[in-house]
Amino acid sequence: MTPVRPLSVGVLGCADIAWRRVLPALAGAGETRVAAVAGRNPEKTRRFAERFGCAPVDGYAALLERDDVEAVYVPLPAALHAEWVERALLAGKHVLAEKPLTTDSARTGRLLALARERGLVLMENVMFVHHRQHAEVQRLIDGGAIGELRSFRAVFAVPERPAGDIRHVAALGGGSLLDMGVYPVRAALHFLGHGLEVAGATLHRPADREVDTAGSALLSTPEGVTAHLLFGMQHAYGAAYELWGSRGRIRVDRAFTPPADHEPVLLVDGPDGTGRLVTPADDQVAGTVRAFARAARNGAAPPQDIADCLRQAALLDRIRECAGA
Repeated sequence: MTPVRPLSVGVLGCADIAWRRVLPALAGAGETRVAAVAGRNPEKTRRFAERFGCAPVDGYAALLERDDVEAVYVPLPAALHAEWVERALLAGKHVLAEKPLTTDSARTGRLLALARERGLVLMENVMFVHHRQHAEVQRLIDGGAIGELRSFRAVFAVPERPAGDIRHVAALGGGSLLDMGVYPVRAALHFLGHGLEVAGATLHRPADREVDTAGSALLSTPEGVTAHLLFGMQHAYGAAYELWGSRGRIRVDRAFTPPADHEPVLLVDGPDGTGRLVTPADDQVAGTVRAFARAARNGAAPPQDIADCLRQAALLDRIRECAGA
């Protein structure tokens, strides 16, 4: 069998997440290679290019003109996603964009429609859904380990970032909802489906800040299963979810950003006590990169990914509306 040529990827921006997590996966996955990186700071761009063995490019537009770039990864601030994702699609490139795909659902819908019209893949980089621990959780639920599902609870919060961090800047799409809130919202969708509606929400914006630093949301399915979501960026680190059923509970810690060598432990409470199920370590970043490369080779993103991205965007909008933001 002839080996498949790696998907050639260009990178728009020299973000920290690109340096630490995504570019190492793109360079090492085997199904992708990093062709070029573009940035605003020439020195930083050269440093990225030297580490990952690719070409440094002066400016995002110049990268989109390169014939050796088949796809682009967009780790720019959220408020810049819509412009550069659209420009990349119009240039004929597949796109992997950091979450959230845009800052409002209408723009998200337009970009996904544009990708479909042009036969290109547009994927939102929500990496945790590619970790196999969540498939194991779903297997337990389907097998009746906790009976009928009654409620879902999820939290994602991180310590405060330095004053100059983009998460503190409203014009760049900062704030806890769009950065941290995406995780529990997507987890609720993952397990409870698309019938979720927002029953209530709060967003806390201190008087000395221009963005929300914490929030919560209460969601519900038509069947009455509730989802209580908490998020923030002035907290001790927390990334967990719990599914509570008629006969027991499943609890998952380090649920959203586990290291590749971490062996997740699922705690399953039942009538006979608590059991510990250790699942194999998994690299969700590499899994995401592989999924993107295969979708690009097939010429289409999985329909479930598109549907989840759209519904997630709508729920984020509704949370903001309910909170009066």
